[in-house]
Amino acid sequence: MSRYLDHLPAPFRDDPFAGRFLMAFEAVLTGRDDAEGVTGLEQLIEGSAGRIDPVDTGEDFLPWLAGWVGLSLRADWDTDTKRGLIREIVPLYRQRGTLAGLRRMLEIYLRPLDDQVTRDDVVVADDFETPAHYFQVRLTLKDADAGRLRRVQETARAIIDREKPAHTFYALKIVVPAMRLVSEELHADGGGELLILGENTVLGTHDLT
Repeated sequence: MSRYLDHLPAPFRDDPFAGRFLMAFEAVLTGRDDAEGVTGLEQLIEGSAGRIDPVDTGEDFLPWLAGWVGLSLRADWDTDTKRGLIREIVPLYRQRGTLAGLRRMLEIYLRPLDDQVTRDDVVVADDFETPAHYFQVRLTLKDADAGRLRRVQETARAIIDREKPAHTFYALKIVVPAMRLVSEELHADGGGELLILGENTVLGTHDLT
């Protein structure tokens, strides 16, 4: 029988139909602790505070929570990355349009594409006398994988175009290593291709613009 019978006048408490009828309302409003374990509105409301905390909320709720703060989550981010960015994004909005804010956004969005990206690998500079309102973004990657390079370039341009002040323009420079040294011992053990200067190797870095 429903616990709600205790709130009815005495003549209705012994009515079996009333007890069964109120079970439906009890399940919807306050839930049931029996084997079915129905969660009621009262329990959902009590736990609503935890739903808006990106650290505690369920993974399926993160995209909806991100929408509250105008954030787009990448499909290739793991759950911890999504939670961390949602927590950080509102304070980061205060730096929107600044060099520090742009650099941090690039670090966040590029790290899932290249997990070796560090703060030193993202440089944003605007100390140019001419032309006016010009700045430069320089990204240093750890390898020259063509697929990763293309994804980084596309993502970086999308972030810069979204975050930069409307009156500014920029150049994006991506620097990748152009040579790696492999010892003869490692090559003999099958650990890498032997590099020959002038044939399959150049010195320095390749600056991609």
